[in-house]
Amino acid sequence: MTTTSESRPAAPPPLEPALSVRQVLTLERVQAGEPEVVAGAGQLDRPVRWVHVAEAADVGVMLSGGEMVLTTGVLLAGDEAKQAEYIQSLYRAEAAAVVLGLGRAFPAPPEVMRRAAERCGLPLVVLHRPFPFAELTEEVQSRLVRRKFAAVSLSETVRTALTGLITAGAPLQRLLDEVAQHSGCPVVVTNLAHRVLATAGERSAVDDVLRDWERIARQAGGGEGDGWIRAELGGRGEHWGRLLLCGYRGETATGRLLADRAAEALVLHRMLGGGSAHTWEEQSAQGLLTDLVSGVVPARQLLPRARAAGLPVNRRTFVPLVVPGGDPGQLERTLRVLGLSGLVAELAEEATAVLLSLARDQQAEALTAHFAARLRTQTGAPHTVVAAADPRTDWDDVPAGLREARHVADAVADSSAVLDLPPVVRLRDVHLRGLIRLLRDDPHVQSFAERELDGLLCEADPELFNVLRTYLATGRNKSRTAQLHHVSRPALYRRLEAIQARLGVDLDDFEQAASVHIALLAHDAQQG
Repeated sequence: MTTTSESRPAAPPPLEPALSVRQVLTLERVQAGEPEVVAGAGQLDRPVRWVHVAEAADVGVMLSGGEMVLTTGVLLAGDEAKQAEYIQSLYRAEAAAVVLGLGRAFPAPPEVMRRAAERCGLPLVVLHRPFPFAELTEEVQSRLVRRKFAAVSLSETVRTALTGLITAGAPLQRLLDEVAQHSGCPVVVTNLAHRVLATAGERSAVDDVLRDWERIARQAGGGEGDGWIRAELGGRGEHWGRLLLCGYRGETATGRLLADRAAEALVLHRMLGGGSAHTWEEQSAQGLLTDLVSGVVPARQLLPRARAAGLPVNRRTFVPLVVPGGDPGQLERTLRVLGLSGLVAELAEEATAVLLSLARDQQAEALTAHFAARLRTQTGAPHTVVAAADPRTDWDDVPAGLREARHVADAVADSSAVLDLPPVVRLRDVHLRGLIRLLRDDPHVQSFAERELDGLLCEADPELFNVLRTYLATGRNKSRTAQLHHVSRPALYRRLEAIQARLGVDLDDFEQAASVHIALLAHDAQQG
């Protein structure tokens, strides 16, 4: 989903990674000391958390990890055992690097320290020219302080923005768009089964993530790394989902702050009802099926989303269904009871789509009939119908199938009880009713309907309209019509006479009755 930039100011770009040992060595003040890396050259990308000047041989006990230690080694000169232990102590304390200023204590790089640092992978840098350590400490630590302040400021900016959106009743997608704008990377929300519920970010980048979602989901479950940052979603001791920043390019600590702020907002959003009557799972399926039906996005581009949403797509048979008046929750339960895979979503008011995904060796028509029959049993509604398109084995054909099923559902939406339709209705079953639905927006058809029904339209009597509709739908069966409207036969005759008088037709004449029937079908289609 894309958003416009008109509704809010542009967010700042994500912060660059923290200062690394390599970056510190490129600073102008450091370069003046002619630095040379004599050991641990492969570890120069370690982040520097702080700079510490220390001459004590046991400095390691004073560190907490990530420090760049500056020393002249004056207390180590002449004692190779102390030199080796000094390096080991820094390694155990997880120091980022050690910088040794050459001078009276060590006029050349000490070989014992170099070998010890190389063995444990600790960067050892020597400065060939005298260098005031205070300048380096001031330079690096002022940069680190500014970065920490910027990270906290960004975190609070995001918190404020998301809280404002929640207060305004914004949907989940709007919150995720905000997070993606601040993080500069794809944002994904999943349930605990790694099923993708929502995404945000640049469309091409999101698609790249979803195409490789199986691997990413395993990585997301096992830990963080390479910019993949995870935050748990839940409350009161219960977890129900995860938020991931996928490929965050900034500092990991800043990314965690962003992810935590986003997770807090999403939990609050869900607790307050999320600005929607649908669950996140329902919104996810609705977005995917709506995009498939609309055809705005090519089906092939939606395949990664479908796979990431948990729909089996490899070597499958897809059966597009639409249930007029279907309850999404009830349809989901019916799928689970039958052990069928599929997506369920409300496409429009009182029309719910179901996209079944079956193995190639399963009998699609038989399972569709079983699903429809079970639905009637579970709902206790004997006139519930399932509008079905023919099975598709090619994903690219699914959008046309969904549109066909919706067309069939539209054609029978108001007539299942009157027509006594079977549980599964297909295009071949809707006959004239389906054709009229296709032509309902044609101005000639609209004029015809108004002209034929003018006598009733002027009176605007809904009861007479309903009687006429039932009478024609039942094939002009007076007994059935009287039964459905709970009136006596004489009362029905009087109403039919009133209808014929107002329309100026004889409903016993087949051609005149057919003309009125077609006009009524067109009128109902236009109203729908």
